[in-house]
Amino acid sequence: MPQTPAKPETSRPAFVPGIIAAAALLAGVPLLGADWYLLIRFVVAILALIVAWFGVQAQQWWWAIVFFAVAVAWNPIFPVPAEGIAWIVAHVVGAALFLTAGALIRVPREAPPAPRR
Repeated sequence: MPQTPAKPETSRPAFVPGIIAAAALLAGVPLLGADWYLLIRFVVAILALIVAWFGVQAQQWWWAIVFFAVAVAWNPIFPVPAEGIAWIVAHVVGAALFLTAGALIRVPREAPPAPRR
């Protein structure tokens, strides 16, 4: 009888939001100053809060601090007045932060409930 492969004991829930946010940040560089840039701000701020929550779930609270700061920096309601090369560098650094957090945040998996008989 074939054996099923063992399931990992942890998951990386911040991996997909991190990749999407990194792509949005890098796609947002040419949109700086355009009307569509508001959409980039919304996407990045929301995904930063999602990744922060996954950091809290993983008991890695330092990620929550980092991504709360990212959410404030890319806040679409009260935008930070940043321009020029510093803001472009912030996009690249933010993308790197999202990718790093997505790879490092691990949340323990819950045991499945026992089957009822």
